[in-house]
Amino acid sequence: MSFTGKYELQSQENFEPFMRAMGLPEDQIQKGKDLKSISEIVQDGKKFTVTVTTGSKVITNKFTIGEESEIELMTGEKIKAVVQMEGNNKLVTQVKGMKSVTELNGDTITYSMTKGDITLKRVSKRI
Repeated sequence: MSFTGKYELQSQENFEPFMRAMGLPEDQIQKGKDLKSISEIVQDGKKFTVTVTTGSKVITNKFTIGEESEIELMTGEKIKAVVQMEGNNKLVTQVKGMKSVTELNGDTITYSMTKGDITLKRVSKRI
């Protein structure tokens, strides 16, 4: 199953409490909570390029499954992470006490990020 495609954010849960837990300033949380987000994923075997455009902010991350890569978080912080693939439709990584899971089901990507007892869940559809 290939992740390649463009996906538009349809819904999200726990955005505000999760961003507060991440330490994002309240003004940025309020600005970001209603912005539509487009994710473009290009998969070439084990190599991925993920570009997320939210309003005027663009974050591009490139990684190879099983290899350490530098990943930019939505807070702008850059960290080292290893992304693993579970099955043929799930990308999983652990960073800074958080677990990130990106799961592809047909034309829908569900992205969950958990820090402590708060899980941010975002659902995007292929466009």
